[in-house]
Amino acid sequence: MAALDLFGRRWSMRILWELRAGPLGFRPLQKRCDDMSSSVMRQRLTELLDAQVIHQLPDSRYELTPLGQEARHALNPLARWAERWAATINPQGADHTDDQTAGRVPDSDTVGDGTPEKGSAD
Repeated sequence: MAALDLFGRRWSMRILWELRAGPLGFRPLQKRCDDMSSSVMRQRLTELLDAQVIHQLPDSRYELTPLGQEARHALNPLARWAERWAATINPQGADHTDDQTAGRVPDSDTVGDGTPEKGSAD
C-alpha cells in the first residue's frame, strides 16, 4: 500500500518516467514535466529521495536508484496495457512509436505486437 500511495501522488510517476533515460537536473526535469510548479517538484523529489527510488548526484542531477529501475521495470506491463487501452479508445490517434517502445524487444510473455500471449499473467 505504501508503494501505491507513493506512486499514486500527482507527478511521481511522471518523474520516474522522465528519469528512465538517465540523470536530469531540476530545471530540465521540470521542463519535461510540463513545467510543474517548483514547490510540487521539490516535494515529489523529496518523497522519492526519502523512498530511495531516486538519488541526487554530486552535480545535483537526479537519477533512478536500482530500486527505482526495478519499479520502472515492474510498471512496464502497465505501460503496455495503457498503449492497448489508448488504441482501443482512439484507434486513429494511437501512437505506439514513442522513444520508450521504439525498437524494444518484446518481453517473453508477449507476442510480436506487444500484446500478452494467451494465458499470460500480464
